[in-house]
Amino acid sequence: MTILEKLQRIQLELKAPKNQYNSFGKYKYRSAEDILEGIKPFEEKYSVLFKISDELREVAGKVFVHSEAKVIDLEVTDRESSISSTAQAIIDFDAKGMQMPQRTGAASSYSKKYSLGNLLLLDDTKDSDAINTHGKSKPSLKLGSPEYKKVKEALAGGKFTIAQVKTKYVVSAEIEKSLV
Repeated sequence: MTILEKLQRIQLELKAPKNQYNSFGKYKYRSAEDILEGIKPFEEKYSVLFKISDELREVAGKVFVHSEAKVIDLEVTDRESSISSTAQAIIDFDAKGMQMPQRTGAASSYSKKYSLGNLLLLDDTKDSDAINTHGKSKPSLKLGSPEYKKVKEALAGGKFTIAQVKTKYVVSAEIEKSLV
């Protein structure tokens, strides 16, 4: 079996459920660690090795983590037979409430998750239950409201992203501009 056939079988067989929960955005997600846990049994089953590497890079004054996820065929001995995928995540050096190692680690984890997701064809859209409003619409975020103030503080503290806020609230362009 070729490395392409092995990767295809792993992509078809892999179950990587979204077992983590974000209580602010009220959605489920999977972490890089969840994906790694899911792929370990395939290493022995298909005689492959998964390898992930990180590298810090800088472009236009922005520092980011560049991650590569690679699957290597262990049955090929005369040369390396592998397939890889990459992803990047900018390090937010201004994120409040985090020490520098935590900021770098968060970007590394995020980048690894997406390089693995790209390699393994993991869909990172929300589960259908998470996007089903069950007849209820999201509230609109209003300028100056208590919710607006909480959201602004959370964004300034680096606790959430604007994308996470939009999963809970309808955010107009004007409100989004005032938050960012």
